[in-house]
Amino acid sequence: PSGWGWRRCNSYWAGLPSLWFPSDLAELRELSEVLREYRKEHQAYVFLLFCSAYLYKQGFAIPGSSFLNILAGALFGPWLGLLLCCVLTSVGATCCYLLSSIFGKQLVVSYFPDKVCLLQRKVEENRNSLFFFLLFLRLFPMTPNWFLNLSAPILNIPIVHFFFSVLIGLVPYNFICVQTGSILSTLTSLDALFSWETVFKLLAIALVALVPGTLIKKFSQKDLHLNEISNTNHLNSRKDT
Repeated sequence: PSGWGWRRCNSYWAGLPSLWFPSDLAELRELSEVLREYRKEHQAYVFLLFCSAYLYKQGFAIPGSSFLNILAGALFGPWLGLLLCCVLTSVGATCCYLLSSIFGKQLVVSYFPDKVCLLQRKVEENRNSLFFFLLFLRLFPMTPNWFLNLSAPILNIPIVHFFFSVLIGLVPYNFICVQTGSILSTLTSLDALFSWETVFKLLAIALVALVPGTLIKKFSQKDLHLNEISNTNHLNSRKDT
């Protein structure tokens, strides 16, 4: 079977279910319960397992990192989970950048010639404020993160700019996911999910996460050239880096 799975190879594992990459909230909750129970005696192993799975998904641009962000909140708490996700997202995206630089340039250009051409033009127009432009692209859904990770080497984006734009630009998104996971891990029933207390917590998280993006957008309008690229929202989901 695919996924994280461990084999029932001896009596110790006999009572434990397989591990897997979650694809919905029900599976995510079940997986978090399994890992939290196992983490009581094997904290280092769960930590390394989570980091390996996250880097694997990020490095090969596999969708589903949002579920791992939520899982981080459930396993490690809101603040350690946020720090961990920000670092792993940056390192994993940089691995994707390096893999694309070595093996994937021709494939990306072959499959997405128009999108690469458009993004190349916008990068050149904003070359004088490149880091700010990259930060803007991470905060707003103008191009999905997985595509930006793959195309960055083709666009001659310096790896240092790339790394720190991911680290800073995805903080609001990671914050929302991790805080949500932390809240969901404390719920004992679906009814509790729709309580006023939980709703207000989730609303507060969303409002806090919107602040940096709103400020960036306000101050970027006069400095960045964004009109044409804003019409390219056909590129599906924004955050599966």
